[in-house]
Amino acid sequence: MTKLLASGGEFVAPGVKDFFLPPIFGSVTKPMVLLVLSIVIIAVFFIAATRNLKVVPGKFQFAAESLYDFGRNNIAREQIGAKDFKPFIPLILTIFTFILVNNLFGLIPIVQFPTMSHIGFPLAVSLLVVYPVYHFVGFKRHGFVGYLKHQTIPPGAPWFVLPLLIPIEFFQKFILNPLTLAIRVFAAMFAGHLLLLVFTLAGEFLLLNGGLTVIVAPVSFAFAIALTFLEALIMCLQAYIFALLSASYIGMALAEEH
Repeated sequence: MTKLLASGGEFVAPGVKDFFLPPIFGSVTKPMVLLVLSIVIIAVFFIAATRNLKVVPGKFQFAAESLYDFGRNNIAREQIGAKDFKPFIPLILTIFTFILVNNLFGLIPIVQFPTMSHIGFPLAVSLLVVYPVYHFVGFKRHGFVGYLKHQTIPPGAPWFVLPLLIPIEFFQKFILNPLTLAIRVFAAMFAGHLLLLVFTLAGEFLLLNGGLTVIVAPVSFAFAIALTFLEALIMCLQAYIFALLSASYIGMALAEEH
């Protein structure tokens, strides 16, 4: 950036290319390392927090229990139902914490990259984890034909709209739902991180450019700080929404009614 300013260059806003980081070694990139690191962090956190459980929990145990209670009661139980939710608690809790940690990487100094801003990662969680699970439990409970009918024919729908309604419902339940589940968190992380880059680099550009632009630089940095707090909220919300919708799909697949 300094060399660019010295040569009289103009500010070039960051774009999609800035999300494709060069390999660290071989074909391994920073997002891949962060993905593995997130699994290690989550595993170490829960193992350490539950290794010596006490009746009166310490701060560490309390944090783990609060996360578990939130995933169990506020997500799994609410969306899947009191009758069927217990087997899915580990899955929903894992999805929530996994998405949350990978999102929050975008706010950690030095790391500063939300893993879910690469579409392949949320798409993998959606297509390889959530999608097979909720359709499997649906087929298991209702049978093959029964589940297809359950997902594509709303009760009470007039027979004459079924030729139009069935393909729409099939497309939504078997193709669109897993895609939108992934795109939602990807779009939020990509757009949010891009905005932070724009205001941060713009502030740096204005500060180093000299002249009257130095006066405007603090405004850009102020927007970057404000967006950081907003982005932190969105990161948590997107992890919650991803887990909530995952549980909702499982609940709908198990429900007796459409």
